[in-house]
Amino acid sequence: MENMNNKDRFIKLLRSTGREGVNEVIDELESLGFFEAPASTRFHLNCEGGLLEHSLNVCDTALAVREVMIAKDESLRDLLPKDSVIIASLLHDTCKADIYKRVMKKRKNAFGVWEDVPGYDVDYSNFPMGHGEKSVIVLLCCGLALTDDEMMAIRWHMTAWDLAFQSPEMKGNLNQAKEICPLLTLIQAADGLASNMLERDPEK
Repeated sequence: MENMNNKDRFIKLLRSTGREGVNEVIDELESLGFFEAPASTRFHLNCEGGLLEHSLNVCDTALAVREVMIAKDESLRDLLPKDSVIIASLLHDTCKADIYKRVMKKRKNAFGVWEDVPGYDVDYSNFPMGHGEKSVIVLLCCGLALTDDEMMAIRWHMTAWDLAFQSPEMKGNLNQAKEICPLLTLIQAADGLASNMLERDPEK
């Protein structure tokens, strides 16, 4: 897959799972602008196609970490099916597909002069349903056959970052999910490794 562009590679990986509803998901991602969206407004991969690149980075990282962990504990093989790792990692940020809007922003140039530069702002008005939970809902509405572990991994991949103003019940749900779902820990770790290491800004 080395010679494929990111979009073709993403689609090939997703279809390799053979999961019911995959083609409908691809069509929905296309209509939502997933393949052109940035991964953030000002942090990692805040550029056109950044969300797609981030999703592939998380998938590559998750698959690599999966192999390392299975080598240490063979029982994890059944708990981390490859198709589940691919689906949860590639689709964990489906919620971001339609939230970014192109805008012009002000920034000082090298001479200290303010200038207009293209950027992105966030607009949640299309479907304000949260982060991980929105991803799960969109995928289920597309008809994707998700396992319980995949739903938990996608829903809770932000872990504590998604809990600042949440209830004790929500924290309890997250803690229980982490206990029973190794896939959640894998996706959360891969997301962090990709965002903070593979996608770091060398200038910073």
